[in-house]
Amino acid sequence: MDSPWIFTAFRAPADPDAAPEALQEIRRLRARVLFDQGRRPAFASRGGDHPGARPDAQPDSQPDAQPQDHGAWHFAARRGRDGLHGPPLGYVRLLTPATASRYQSREFLGATRYDEVLHTEGLTPGSVFEHSRLVVEHRARKLGLGLHLNALAVAAAHELGAAAMIGTSGTADGQDRFHGRFGFHPVAGTRRYVEKYTEDVVILLHRCAEGAGEHTALVDDYRLLFRYDLMEQGCPAGAVGTAGAAAAVEAAGPGRGRSFTVPHRGPVWRDAPPRRLTAIGPADPHRWKPVLFEPARHDDRVAMGSLLDTGAVREVADTIEAQLEELIRARDPGRVLDADELDAARRDQLDGARPWDYGAWAWYPWSGRLVHVLPREEFRLVRTDRNRGKIDRPEQRRLLDKRIGVIGLSVGNSAALTLAQEGVAGAFKLADFDTLSVSNLNRLRAGLHQIGVNKAVIAARQMFEIDPYLDIEIFPAGLTEDTVKEFFLGGHGPIDLLVEECDTPWVKLAAREAARDLGVPVVMDANDRGLLDIERFDREPHRPLLHGLLGTLTPDDCLDLTFDQRVDLILAMVDADRISPALAASIPKIGRTLSSWPQLASGVALGGALVTEAARRILLGGPCASGRFYVDLEELIADGRNQAAVSLPSAP
Repeated sequence: MDSPWIFTAFRAPADPDAAPEALQEIRRLRARVLFDQGRRPAFASRGGDHPGARPDAQPDSQPDAQPQDHGAWHFAARRGRDGLHGPPLGYVRLLTPATASRYQSREFLGATRYDEVLHTEGLTPGSVFEHSRLVVEHRARKLGLGLHLNALAVAAAHELGAAAMIGTSGTADGQDRFHGRFGFHPVAGTRRYVEKYTEDVVILLHRCAEGAGEHTALVDDYRLLFRYDLMEQGCPAGAVGTAGAAAAVEAAGPGRGRSFTVPHRGPVWRDAPPRRLTAIGPADPHRWKPVLFEPARHDDRVAMGSLLDTGAVREVADTIEAQLEELIRARDPGRVLDADELDAARRDQLDGARPWDYGAWAWYPWSGRLVHVLPREEFRLVRTDRNRGKIDRPEQRRLLDKRIGVIGLSVGNSAALTLAQEGVAGAFKLADFDTLSVSNLNRLRAGLHQIGVNKAVIAARQMFEIDPYLDIEIFPAGLTEDTVKEFFLGGHGPIDLLVEECDTPWVKLAAREAARDLGVPVVMDANDRGLLDIERFDREPHRPLLHGLLGTLTPDDCLDLTFDQRVDLILAMVDADRISPALAASIPKIGRTLSSWPQLASGVALGGALVTEAARRILLGGPCASGRFYVDLEELIADGRNQAAVSLPSAP
C-alpha cells in the first residue's frame, strides 16, 4: 500500500520481565501525548513535567506503564521520509481474548458489569478484542495519522477473527464521534467522569460483521497490509525492526513513503497461474474496491502470491495475449499482420517481461476473481478505441480528467454505468443511503445475490469491473448536511458535474444550492417521458433552482414532510402538467394500491443515455443549454412518425 507512513508491529510477550525496548519507547510516546502539556497531570514524570520518562527507568515504573501492554499487539507509525529508525509519531494497541482479564474496559466497568454488557450484546468473551491507547503527536494529527492508525487496529482485529471490538473512549475532543465513523457505538449507561483523564469516558462497541462505517474500504486495505506484512512481523517474540525489515525499508529508498514488507516464508510466486482455483472466500457486503497488483513491483509480487496461497481466489482470468493483440491493432489499424509479425509485435511490446508479469492484476474480493489487465494508459486506449470518430483521443483524455458526482444510485445506476462505459470522466463520487431490494430489480441492473447491499457499493463494483483504474469514492449514508461539503469538494478532489437522481426533496434542493454556490452544472433524468433536466450553474450563477418551479422554497422547508406533501413537492419539481398520462393516473394510487412511483427499466436505460450525452457535451464545452428536454418514446414510436421510405404493394 502506498502511504506517507511506515507502520511497525509487534506482539509483546505476556511475561512483563521480557518486555522489549520497543515497548518502553511506546510508553514514553503515550505518556508524553497523554500528558498534553499538563492537561492530564496523572501522566507526568516524577519531576512534575513530561519531557519523557527516563530511558533507563524500569519498564513498569515508567509513566503509562500498563499491565494491558503484556501480550497485546502494538502498532506504531513513523514518517516514511524518516525511515524505520525515525521517532514514532503515533500508536495504537490491540488486545486479544487471551488477555481479556486485563482489558481496560473491564477494569473501567468492573467484571460483573462488563459481563452483563457482553451478554446483552449477545457476545462471548472469547470473540471480543479490545482497542485502546490511540495516541498521535500534534504535528501528525493534521496529516490524518489518527485515521490510519485506527483503521489499522480495526483491520487487525477483523483479520484475526474478532466478532466485536470494545474499548474506552474520551469525549472532550470528540474522540467518541471519531470512533463512530468506524462503526463504534456508545454502550448505554457507561459514560462517567474519570479524574485521570480529566473528562467523561464512555464504553464503545464495534461489530466486525457490520464493516467499519464510512471507512470500511480503508480498513479493507489495511487488512491486506496486516495480513501480508505486519502479522508476520509481529508474530515472532522479538522487537520491531529486524534486520530483514530494516533492509526492506532501506531498499525502498528515502522519501518513498511506503510500508515495508518482511521477507515472506516459502515460495510466493508462480511462473503461470494455477489451472484450477475453486475455493470461494467469505462474502463481504461492504467491499467494493478492487486491489491492484503490479507484478513488476516486489511488494505486489509478494502480496499477490500470498493471496493465491489463501484459497480465496476462485477464478483467474488471464486474457493478456488477446489484449496485447488488440493494443497492437488499435495503434495501427491499417497494418495487416500475419501470425509471425503479430508474435514479434507482442514480444516488442513486452520488452523482455513475461506475459504473466505484464500490466496489473485486479483482485475483486466480492466475486473471488483475479483478472489480468493491460497497464492503465494502454488499457484505456484499447477500451475506448471504438469511441473514436465520435469521441477522439484528445477529447477522451480531457474527459478522463473529470470527476462526476452521482446522488441516487437506483435510477442513477444506469447513468453512472453508462458514464463509466463511455469514458465520460475518470473519477466519480457516488452517494446513496439505500440498499437493494427485490422490487428494485425491475429497473436496476443487479442480481439476487446483492439484495441488502448498499446501492452505491453495487454501482462502484459494477464500474470497477468495467475499468479497475477508475477513481471512485462512495457515500453509503447518502448526502447529508454533514457530508455535502465533502461530497462536492473533499476526498480526492472537487466534482466537475453533478448527476442528481434522488427522490428526497431535501437532497434535491440542498445539492442544487451547493452546486449553484460552487458553479457546478447539474443534470437530472426524471424517468418519465424521457425528461432530461439541465441547470448550467457553471454559466448562470444566479439561476433559480429547478428553473424557479418551487419559488423561494429552501431545503429546510422540505424537512418533516408527510407522504402526501412529499408527493406534491416532487410533482411540482417535475411539472405536474407535463407528466405522462400513465404517471398522472398512478399518482392517486401511490400508497394505496401502488407501493411507490411506477418506473420501467426501458425508461431508466434511456435516462442513462440522455444524462451521459448531456454530461459529455457539458464537460467538452459543446452545445448544451439549461432547460428541460423530452425524449418521449411513446410519441417517437407512434403512428405517423415512421421515417422509412418503403412502399408496400397494393392488395390485389
